[in-house]
Amino acid sequence: MPGLLLCGAVTLAALGLERLEAGLFGHAWLEALVLAILVGALVRTVWNPGQRWTPGISFSAKTLLEIAVVLLGASVSVGAIVAAGPLLLVGIAAVVVIAIAASYGMGRMLGLPHRMAVLVACGNSICGNSAIAAVAPVIGADGKEVAASIAFTAVLGVLVVLGLPFLPALIHISEVQYGVLAGLTVYAVPQVLAATAPIGAIALQLGTLVKLVRVLMLGPMIVVLTLVTRRRNDGGAASAASRRMPWHKLVPWFIDGFLLLAVLRSFGLLPEVVLAPAATMATALTVISMAALGLSTDLGSVARAGGRVTAAVTLSLLVLGAISFGLIRLLGIV
Repeated sequence: MPGLLLCGAVTLAALGLERLEAGLFGHAWLEALVLAILVGALVRTVWNPGQRWTPGISFSAKTLLEIAVVLLGASVSVGAIVAAGPLLLVGIAAVVVIAIAASYGMGRMLGLPHRMAVLVACGNSICGNSAIAAVAPVIGADGKEVAASIAFTAVLGVLVVLGLPFLPALIHISEVQYGVLAGLTVYAVPQVLAATAPIGAIALQLGTLVKLVRVLMLGPMIVVLTLVTRRRNDGGAASAASRRMPWHKLVPWFIDGFLLLAVLRSFGLLPEVVLAPAATMATALTVISMAALGLSTDLGSVARAGGRVTAAVTLSLLVLGAISFGLIRLLGIV
Protein backbone atom coordinates (compact mmCIF):
# COMPACT_ATOMS: atom_id res chain seq x y z
CA MET A 1 0.00 0.00 0.00
CA PRO A 2 2.75 2.60 0.71
CA GLY A 3 4.21 2.13 -2.78
CA LEU A 4 0.78 2.34 -4.40
CA LEU A 5 0.00 5.55 -2.53
CA LEU A 6 3.37 7.01 -3.54
CA CYS A 7 2.69 6.22 -7.21
CA GLY A 8 -0.77 7.75 -6.80
CA ALA A 9 0.73 10.92 -5.34
CA VAL A 10 3.19 11.23 -8.23
CA THR A 11 0.30 10.66 -10.66
CA LEU A 12 -1.76 13.43 -9.05
CA ALA A 13 1.25 15.76 -9.25
CA ALA A 14 1.65 14.93 -12.95
CA LEU A 15 -2.05 15.58 -13.63
CA GLY A 16 -1.82 18.87 -11.75
CA LEU A 17 1.22 19.96 -13.77
CA GLU A 18 -0.58 19.05 -17.00
CA ARG A 19 -3.51 21.28 -16.03
CA LEU A 20 -1.12 24.05 -15.03
CA GLU A 21 0.56 23.82 -18.45
CA ALA A 22 -2.78 24.02 -20.22
CA GLY A 23 -3.79 27.02 -18.12
CA LEU A 24 -0.55 28.91 -18.72
CA PHE A 25 0.11 28.08 -22.37
CA GLY A 26 -3.29 27.00 -23.67
CA HIS A 27 -1.87 23.56 -24.42
CA ALA A 28 -0.10 20.85 -22.45
CA TRP A 29 3.28 20.43 -24.15
CA LEU A 30 4.14 17.54 -21.83
CA GLU A 31 1.23 15.21 -21.08
CA ALA A 32 0.62 13.46 -17.77
CA LEU A 33 2.19 10.23 -19.07
CA VAL A 34 5.54 11.94 -19.58
CA LEU A 35 5.25 14.22 -16.55
CA ALA A 36 4.67 11.19 -14.33
CA ILE A 37 8.03 9.77 -15.47
CA LEU A 38 9.80 13.08 -14.88
CA VAL A 39 8.27 13.68 -11.45
CA GLY A 40 8.94 10.08 -10.42
CA ALA A 41 12.57 10.26 -11.59
CA LEU A 42 13.03 13.57 -9.75
CA VAL A 43 11.71 12.02 -6.53
CA ARG A 44 14.00 9.00 -7.07
CA THR A 45 17.00 11.31 -7.56
CA VAL A 46 16.55 13.16 -4.26
CA TRP A 47 15.19 10.22 -2.25
CA ASN A 48 15.61 6.48 -2.70
CA PRO A 49 12.39 4.73 -1.53
CA GLY A 50 13.28 1.91 0.83
CA GLN A 51 12.05 -1.65 1.04
CA ARG A 52 8.73 -0.56 2.50
CA TRP A 53 7.81 1.19 -0.76
CA THR A 54 9.23 -1.32 -3.24
CA PRO A 55 6.35 -3.86 -3.47
CA GLY A 56 3.77 -1.21 -4.37
CA ILE A 57 6.08 0.48 -6.89
CA SER A 58 6.88 -2.86 -8.53
CA PHE A 59 3.19 -3.82 -8.61
CA SER A 60 2.32 -0.49 -10.27
CA ALA A 61 5.16 -0.72 -12.80
CA LYS A 62 4.38 -4.29 -13.82
CA THR A 63 0.92 -5.63 -12.94
CA LEU A 64 -1.08 -2.42 -13.36
CA LEU A 65 0.69 -1.76 -16.63
CA GLU A 66 -0.04 -5.25 -17.93
CA ILE A 67 -3.72 -4.74 -17.10
CA ALA A 68 -3.62 -1.42 -18.98
CA VAL A 69 -2.17 -3.14 -22.06
CA VAL A 70 -4.92 -5.77 -21.93
CA LEU A 71 -7.61 -3.07 -21.71
CA LEU A 72 -6.03 -1.27 -24.64
CA GLY A 73 -6.91 -4.29 -26.76
CA ALA A 74 -10.56 -3.21 -26.55
CA SER A 75 -9.72 -0.16 -28.68
CA VAL A 76 -7.82 -2.05 -31.39
CA SER A 77 -9.51 -3.98 -34.16
CA VAL A 78 -8.00 -7.00 -35.90
CA GLY A 79 -8.97 -5.12 -39.04
CA ALA A 80 -6.06 -2.78 -38.25
CA ILE A 81 -3.69 -5.74 -38.37
CA VAL A 82 -5.14 -6.88 -41.69
CA ALA A 83 -4.99 -3.34 -43.02
CA ALA A 84 -1.34 -3.10 -42.02
CA GLY A 85 -0.64 -5.83 -44.54
CA PRO A 86 1.65 -8.85 -44.49
CA LEU A 87 4.58 -6.79 -45.76
CA LEU A 88 4.62 -4.71 -42.57
CA LEU A 89 4.47 -7.84 -40.40
CA VAL A 90 7.35 -9.40 -42.33
CA GLY A 91 9.20 -6.09 -42.18
CA ILE A 92 8.89 -5.94 -38.38
CA ALA A 93 10.39 -9.43 -38.08
CA ALA A 94 13.18 -8.48 -40.47
CA VAL A 95 13.99 -5.31 -38.51
CA VAL A 96 14.29 -7.32 -35.28
CA VAL A 97 16.60 -9.93 -36.85
CA ILE A 98 18.82 -7.36 -38.58
CA ALA A 99 18.97 -5.17 -35.47
CA ILE A 100 19.98 -8.09 -33.25
CA ALA A 101 22.75 -9.12 -35.65
CA ALA A 102 24.03 -5.54 -36.03
CA SER A 103 23.86 -4.82 -32.29
CA TYR A 104 25.66 -8.03 -31.41
CA GLY A 105 28.39 -7.28 -33.95
CA MET A 106 28.92 -3.76 -32.61
CA GLY A 107 29.01 -5.03 -29.04
CA ARG A 108 31.69 -7.56 -29.89
CA MET A 109 33.73 -4.94 -31.78
CA LEU A 110 33.57 -2.72 -28.69
CA GLY A 111 34.99 -5.56 -26.64
CA LEU A 112 31.86 -6.76 -24.84
CA PRO A 113 31.83 -10.44 -23.83
CA HIS A 114 29.58 -12.74 -25.84
CA ARG A 115 26.81 -12.96 -23.24
CA MET A 116 26.78 -9.22 -22.57
CA ALA A 117 26.61 -8.50 -26.31
CA VAL A 118 23.66 -10.90 -26.64
CA LEU A 119 21.81 -9.23 -23.74
CA VAL A 120 22.32 -5.73 -25.16
CA ALA A 121 21.30 -6.83 -28.67
CA CYS A 122 18.11 -8.58 -27.55
CA GLY A 123 17.19 -5.83 -25.09
CA ASN A 124 17.52 -3.08 -27.69
CA SER A 125 15.95 -4.98 -30.56
CA ILE A 126 12.97 -6.65 -28.89
CA CYS A 127 11.59 -5.33 -25.61
CA GLY A 128 14.22 -3.89 -23.29
CA ASN A 129 14.45 -5.25 -19.76
CA SER A 130 11.85 -7.98 -20.37
CA ALA A 131 13.94 -9.45 -23.18
CA ILE A 132 17.12 -9.21 -21.11
CA ALA A 133 15.45 -10.99 -18.20
CA ALA A 134 14.06 -13.71 -20.48
CA VAL A 135 17.29 -14.27 -22.40
CA ALA A 136 19.64 -14.25 -19.38
CA PRO A 137 18.86 -17.78 -18.09
CA VAL A 138 18.96 -19.18 -21.60
CA ILE A 139 22.54 -18.04 -22.26
CA GLY A 140 23.71 -18.47 -18.66
CA ALA A 141 24.33 -14.76 -17.99
CA ASP A 142 25.31 -13.83 -14.43
CA GLY A 143 23.82 -11.14 -12.21
CA LYS A 144 26.45 -8.51 -12.99
CA GLU A 145 25.92 -8.88 -16.74
CA VAL A 146 22.16 -8.61 -16.36
CA ALA A 147 22.39 -5.61 -14.02
CA ALA A 148 24.79 -3.73 -16.32
CA SER A 149 22.58 -4.38 -19.35
CA ILE A 150 19.36 -3.36 -17.63
CA ALA A 151 20.80 -0.29 -15.91
CA PHE A 152 21.54 1.69 -19.04
CA THR A 153 18.62 0.45 -21.16
CA ALA A 154 16.23 1.57 -18.41
CA VAL A 155 17.58 5.13 -18.38
CA LEU A 156 18.02 5.36 -22.15
CA GLY A 157 14.49 4.03 -22.63
CA VAL A 158 13.10 6.92 -20.57
CA LEU A 159 15.18 9.44 -22.55
CA VAL A 160 13.81 8.00 -25.81
CA VAL A 161 10.24 8.34 -24.53
CA LEU A 162 10.84 11.98 -23.61
CA GLY A 163 12.60 12.92 -26.86
CA LEU A 164 10.79 10.93 -29.52
CA PRO A 165 7.52 12.97 -29.54
CA PHE A 166 9.51 15.96 -30.85
CA LEU A 167 10.52 13.97 -33.94
CA PRO A 168 7.42 14.57 -36.15
CA ALA A 169 7.92 18.33 -36.03
CA LEU A 170 11.65 18.02 -36.72
CA ILE A 171 11.61 15.64 -39.70
CA HIS A 172 8.01 16.14 -40.85
CA ILE A 173 6.66 12.58 -40.65
CA SER A 174 2.98 11.67 -40.47
CA GLU A 175 1.17 10.28 -37.46
CA VAL A 176 1.07 6.85 -39.10
CA GLN A 177 4.81 6.90 -39.84
CA TYR A 178 5.53 8.04 -36.30
CA GLY A 179 3.42 5.23 -34.82
CA VAL A 180 5.32 2.61 -36.82
CA LEU A 181 8.68 4.20 -35.94
CA ALA A 182 7.86 4.35 -32.23
CA GLY A 183 6.64 0.75 -32.22
CA LEU A 184 9.87 -0.38 -33.88
CA THR A 185 12.32 1.57 -31.71
CA VAL A 186 10.92 2.14 -28.22
CA TYR A 187 11.97 -0.53 -25.74
CA ALA A 188 8.88 -1.50 -23.75
CA VAL A 189 5.13 -1.59 -24.37
CA PRO A 190 4.37 1.01 -21.66
CA GLN A 191 7.02 3.32 -23.07
CA VAL A 192 5.37 3.06 -26.50
CA LEU A 193 2.13 4.24 -24.91
CA ALA A 194 3.91 7.21 -23.33
CA ALA A 195 5.80 8.08 -26.55
CA THR A 196 2.79 7.89 -28.88
CA ALA A 197 -0.07 9.28 -26.74
CA PRO A 198 1.04 12.93 -27.16
CA ILE A 199 0.93 12.55 -30.96
CA GLY A 200 -2.56 11.08 -31.38
CA ALA A 201 -4.85 8.04 -31.23
CA ILE A 202 -3.66 6.63 -34.57
CA ALA A 203 -0.02 6.77 -33.48
CA LEU A 204 -0.95 5.17 -30.14
CA GLN A 205 -2.86 2.24 -31.65
CA LEU A 206 -0.45 1.59 -34.51
CA GLY A 207 2.61 1.97 -32.30
CA THR A 208 1.17 -0.50 -29.78
CA LEU A 209 0.30 -2.96 -32.54
CA VAL A 210 3.79 -2.82 -34.07
CA LYS A 211 5.39 -3.10 -30.64
CA LEU A 212 3.35 -6.17 -29.70
CA VAL A 213 4.36 -7.88 -32.96
CA ARG A 214 7.95 -7.06 -32.00
CA VAL A 215 7.48 -8.58 -28.54
CA LEU A 216 6.15 -11.77 -30.13
CA MET A 217 9.58 -12.17 -31.74
CA LEU A 218 10.93 -12.97 -28.27
CA GLY A 219 9.55 -16.52 -28.49
CA PRO A 220 11.34 -17.51 -31.70
CA MET A 221 14.51 -15.74 -30.52
CA ILE A 222 14.51 -17.74 -27.26
CA VAL A 223 14.22 -20.94 -29.29
CA VAL A 224 17.15 -19.95 -31.53
CA LEU A 225 19.33 -18.90 -28.59
CA THR A 226 18.51 -22.15 -26.79
CA LEU A 227 19.73 -24.21 -29.75
CA VAL A 228 22.82 -22.05 -30.27
CA THR A 229 23.72 -22.07 -26.57
CA ARG A 230 23.38 -25.84 -26.35
CA ARG A 231 25.76 -26.18 -29.26
CA ARG A 232 28.26 -23.65 -27.87
CA ASN A 233 28.30 -25.12 -24.39
CA ASP A 234 28.03 -28.77 -25.39
CA GLY A 235 25.66 -29.61 -22.54
CA GLY A 236 27.06 -27.09 -20.04
CA ALA A 237 25.36 -25.13 -17.29
CA ALA A 238 23.85 -22.52 -19.60
CA SER A 239 22.32 -25.29 -21.65
CA ALA A 240 20.76 -26.77 -18.54
CA ALA A 241 19.38 -23.34 -17.64
CA SER A 242 17.89 -22.98 -21.10
CA ARG A 243 16.12 -26.32 -20.75
CA ARG A 244 14.44 -25.05 -17.59
CA MET A 245 12.87 -22.08 -19.40
CA PRO A 246 9.06 -22.51 -19.08
CA TRP A 247 7.65 -22.46 -22.59
CA HIS A 248 4.41 -20.81 -21.47
CA LYS A 249 6.47 -17.74 -20.44
CA LEU A 250 7.70 -17.08 -23.96
CA VAL A 251 4.54 -15.05 -24.69
CA PRO A 252 3.51 -12.81 -21.74
CA TRP A 253 -0.07 -13.22 -20.53
CA PHE A 254 -0.96 -9.59 -21.19
CA ILE A 255 -0.25 -10.01 -24.90
CA ASP A 256 -2.71 -12.91 -24.96
CA GLY A 257 -5.24 -10.71 -23.16
CA PHE A 258 -4.65 -7.81 -25.55
CA LEU A 259 -5.17 -10.04 -28.59
CA LEU A 260 -8.27 -11.65 -27.04
CA LEU A 261 -9.97 -8.28 -26.46
CA ALA A 262 -8.93 -7.12 -29.93
CA VAL A 263 -10.57 -10.20 -31.47
CA LEU A 264 -13.73 -9.75 -29.38
CA ARG A 265 -13.89 -6.09 -30.42
CA SER A 266 -13.42 -7.00 -34.08
CA PHE A 267 -16.34 -9.45 -34.02
CA GLY A 268 -18.61 -7.06 -32.16
CA LEU A 269 -18.67 -9.19 -29.01
CA LEU A 270 -17.73 -6.31 -26.70
CA PRO A 271 -20.67 -4.02 -25.80
CA GLU A 272 -20.14 -0.44 -26.92
CA VAL A 273 -20.89 0.77 -23.40
CA VAL A 274 -17.65 -0.78 -22.04
CA LEU A 275 -15.30 0.63 -24.68
CA ALA A 276 -15.00 4.18 -23.33
CA PRO A 277 -14.53 3.13 -19.66
CA ALA A 278 -11.94 0.55 -20.76
CA ALA A 279 -9.98 3.23 -22.62
CA THR A 280 -10.18 5.62 -19.65
CA MET A 281 -9.05 2.93 -17.22
CA ALA A 282 -6.17 1.94 -19.53
CA THR A 283 -4.98 5.55 -19.62
CA ALA A 284 -5.24 6.00 -15.84
CA LEU A 285 -3.37 2.78 -15.09
CA THR A 286 -0.71 3.69 -17.63
CA VAL A 287 -0.06 7.07 -15.96
CA ILE A 288 0.29 5.34 -12.58
CA SER A 289 2.68 2.86 -14.17
CA MET A 290 4.72 5.69 -15.66
CA ALA A 291 5.00 7.19 -12.17
CA ALA A 292 6.33 3.83 -10.96
CA LEU A 293 8.74 3.72 -13.89
CA GLY A 294 10.12 7.12 -12.92
CA LEU A 295 10.43 6.06 -9.27
CA SER A 296 12.39 3.01 -10.44
CA THR A 297 14.78 4.97 -12.67
CA ASP A 298 18.21 5.44 -11.17
CA LEU A 299 19.88 8.18 -13.21
CA GLY A 300 23.20 7.42 -11.54
CA SER A 301 23.17 3.94 -13.07
CA VAL A 302 24.33 5.44 -16.38
CA ALA A 303 27.72 6.23 -14.88
CA ARG A 304 27.96 2.79 -13.30
CA ALA A 305 27.08 0.89 -16.47
CA GLY A 306 30.52 1.41 -18.02
CA GLY A 307 31.72 3.13 -21.18
CA ARG A 308 31.62 0.11 -23.46
CA VAL A 309 28.09 -0.87 -22.44
CA THR A 310 26.96 2.74 -22.82
CA ALA A 311 28.46 2.97 -26.32
CA ALA A 312 27.06 -0.40 -27.37
CA VAL A 313 23.52 0.38 -26.22
CA THR A 314 23.53 3.89 -27.72
CA LEU A 315 24.93 2.81 -31.10
CA SER A 316 22.54 -0.14 -31.17
CA LEU A 317 19.58 2.17 -30.66
CA LEU A 318 20.76 4.50 -33.44
CA VAL A 319 21.12 1.55 -35.83
CA LEU A 320 17.65 0.29 -34.87
CA GLY A 321 16.19 3.74 -35.60
CA ALA A 322 17.92 3.91 -38.98
CA ILE A 323 16.73 0.43 -39.99
CA SER A 324 13.19 1.22 -38.85
CA PHE A 325 13.10 4.49 -40.79
CA GLY A 326 14.41 2.62 -43.82
CA LEU A 327 11.55 0.09 -43.55
CA ILE A 328 9.01 2.93 -43.44
CA ARG A 329 10.48 4.39 -46.63
CA LEU A 330 10.76 0.99 -48.30
CA LEU A 331 7.11 0.10 -47.66
CA GLY A 332 5.97 3.59 -48.66
CA ILE A 333 4.06 4.13 -45.39
CA VAL A 334 2.41 7.52 -45.40
